[in-house]
Amino acid sequence: MFGVSTSVGIDLGTANVLVYVKGKGIVLREPSVVAIDKSTDTVLAIGEEAREMIGRTPGNIVAIRPLRDGVIADYEMTESMIRHFLEKVVGRSFLFRPRVMICVPTGVTVVERRAVQEAAEQAGAKKAELIEEPIAAALGAGIDISEPVGSMVIDIGGGTCDVAVISLGGIVYGESIRVAGNKFDSDIESHVKREHNLIIGERTAENIKTTIGAAYPEARNLSMEIRGRDTISGLPKNVTINTAEISGALQESVNDIVACVRRVLEGTPPELAADIMDHGIVLTGGGSLLYGLDKIIRKETNIPATLADDPLSCVAIGTGKALEFNKNF
Repeated sequence: MFGVSTSVGIDLGTANVLVYVKGKGIVLREPSVVAIDKSTDTVLAIGEEAREMIGRTPGNIVAIRPLRDGVIADYEMTESMIRHFLEKVVGRSFLFRPRVMICVPTGVTVVERRAVQEAAEQAGAKKAELIEEPIAAALGAGIDISEPVGSMVIDIGGGTCDVAVISLGGIVYGESIRVAGNKFDSDIESHVKREHNLIIGERTAENIKTTIGAAYPEARNLSMEIRGRDTISGLPKNVTINTAEISGALQESVNDIVACVRRVLEGTPPELAADIMDHGIVLTGGGSLLYGLDKIIRKETNIPATLADDPLSCVAIGTGKALEFNKNF
């Protein structure tokens, strides 16, 4: 138990959940996965333990991601997941209900925002506030958003890519698209099935993305052997794949992200656009770690683009900073 006035920040991501406790920092980082027994509708595991079950469970057990594209796809499972993580960091007794601040993507609707707040309150939060992901990402990346200076942040998580221009503590212009890390994985799965008649799981696709994946073919030249199930014979099979074909598979998604960045730049007021030219673009989120993505954005926009120091934790750290600044928390 962390005390009477526990304030908790949650980066409720499509792929991972990070929890920040005021005065303690990031205390939890686990996958956004819930394993349930379909025959009894009971929750068997949440987080890392549930992720281990993906693709390896008997028919009656399914591992699901209750968040899709940054918003709640399964309300009850999301509530169970938030409750589980709050109990882990605050303690099971909930004698003092924590105040919670949760990140949401830029483009969420009023209904989706309310669903997130209600899920947190049903899970045991005394009060639930929301913060938009680009704001949290900018704070976490060390950008001073309080100044009347334009800063551009690209936050690429598991479900959404949020592009925003921030000034005076608010989003001046932004856009959110549902193309991010999970879409990269599904692009790779589809490519391997189409080109090699091989069925692979999402964990293998993610491993391919991080090991040899790239935003463009010339970024690097690597190859790896992968194993999956042959679609024709149904038997296990090994094939060797390389960076060039994986970057080709990711081309459309990378182009969608670049096009989104261009649209936001085109909609940015000229004075702020000049600031962005001077200070550059900051990339945060796990999806921004795709090899060479920062370079292709730099090439396509003629603006310096750099990865934040800790892209995976930026949103959670920023939520924590917002908690520290908020007098009501």
